[in-house]
Amino acid sequence: MKSLNNIKVNKKSQHTSKRVGRGNASGKGTYSGKGQKGQRSRAGVSNLKRLGLKSILFSVPKKRGFNRVSSNQIVYTGDLNKFFKDGDIVDPKKLKSFGLVGNNKNIKIILNGKLELKNIQLKGVAVSSGAAELFKVVL
Repeated sequence: MKSLNNIKVNKKSQHTSKRVGRGNASGKGTYSGKGQKGQRSRAGVSNLKRLGLKSILFSVPKKRGFNRVSSNQIVYTGDLNKFFKDGDIVDPKKLKSFGLVGNNKNIKIILNGKLELKNIQLKGVAVSSGAAELFKVVL
């Protein structure tokens, strides 16, 4: 049984960083693996500048912010019993009005729990393979 007092660290996940420029006895002293003179031995030179890509590097605009990966919002088949009746149409607007999903447009219904409703139709919602057997899908 795992608990906090007997968790072991995966040895491959921890790498010691190379300590460079810490004396000749360390094996990485003096020139610290950079050779002698030249642009490559100086501080503050990026790899892209070394490769002659400086003009390309400055012509591309800086990317700001980040792109969030939009994944499916999940609705379980057992949750549909509480909010829908027999013969209802399940669509994103109704799911949002009941508070089952947020503003995300990608919604997927997954088989989890018993579905007691009959003749439910789905519109604009993705369905897992297990849940697809329970529903009559309307495109």
